Amino acid sequence: MNLALEDLGWSPRFAAAFEPHRVAGLAAARVSLEHTHVYRVLSPEGERLARIAGRLRHEASGRGDYPAVGDWVAIDAPGGGGDARIRAILPRFSHFSRRAAGNPTEEQVVAANIDVVFLVSGLDQDFNPRRIERYVLTAWDSGASPVIVLNKADLVEDVAPFVDEVTPVAQGAVIVTMSAKRPESVEILREHLGRGRTAALLGSSGVGKSSIANALIGEERLRTREVRESDSRGRHTSSNRQLVLLGHDGILIDTPGMRELQLWDTGEALAGAFGDIETLAAGCRFRDCRHAAEPGCAVIAAVSDGTLAAGRLESYHKLQQEQAFRARQQDQRAQIEQKRRFKVLAKAYNKKVKEDR
Repeated sequence: MNLALEDLGWSPRFAAAFEPHRVAGLAAARVSLEHTHVYRVLSPEGERLARIAGRLRHEASGRGDYPAVGDWVAIDAPGGGGDARIRAILPRFSHFSRRAAGNPTEEQVVAANIDVVFLVSGLDQDFNPRRIERYVLTAWDSGASPVIVLNKADLVEDVAPFVDEVTPVAQGAVIVTMSAKRPESVEILREHLGRGRTAALLGSSGVGKSSIANALIGEERLRTREVRESDSRGRHTSSNRQLVLLGHDGILIDTPGMRELQLWDTGEALAGAFGDIETLAAGCRFRDCRHAAEPGCAVIAAVSDGTLAAGRLESYHKLQQEQAFRARQQDQRAQIEQKRRFKVLAKAYNKKVKEDR
């Protein structure tokens, strides 16, 4: 297949950001696969391996500063078949982030430069509106347009009750129902795709992301695995995030399933995703009402009369607590780092004083 940069998602926005690198003799490429800091990148010249240049690695302050699948990068491409070097990452117009596993103060970029996020949930025993709520929150914050995909519609007699249950947490996101076992039903997703558009598949293990990806690709390129009958959960079929070309239908990024989505910085999105609660809060007696046990709380009153689901308010409180906890951890880490730097500077200063005597 003869590819142009536009087939990979290139746009005037990236062309403008890349201009200094073009003048410097570098080439543009898009990250298609990441594995322990070894990358595969795509360009009109084909696919090749690439590694991060030493300067870029040195300047990175955390995992969020490393290339992610979907990133556009500036590379030098040495002859002789050697690995390319990634010299720079172009600014992202959107990215989907979570807290890095094992490090609550570090950001992990799951996918970058995505136009639409397919948030996949299965209509089986693992169906969980609260989990969907978390994905919607992070998706809105990513800068991409979320589409809630209720997969495995073949397992239920009527999808309407599930759609009704998800609608309050969708906050304006499109909701579609389908079954990956019925290839014709996947066509509804193609309405959100097109040349140069990038979609990301996100969801827990066992919801059918790889099956959906294979249906969109038109062949069994990604491994699939059956879920457990006891709880409808699956193991991670995709072990790495990867970018797949869909021809004229655009680009698809498949991601490993995530048991628990640890939110990153979604402060503004938190208010937007809970617009129903924010609207009710305008009627609270106190402006700083926490909607816990304060008198005259319009939100608690809405829960009491059934206008607002109790689970919705519980999720709101839980996510607020997570955000506050993460902020405290980041502050503590910043204080520790500041003390470390002060000690290094003090040691260097004392050494210089001794040498000058």
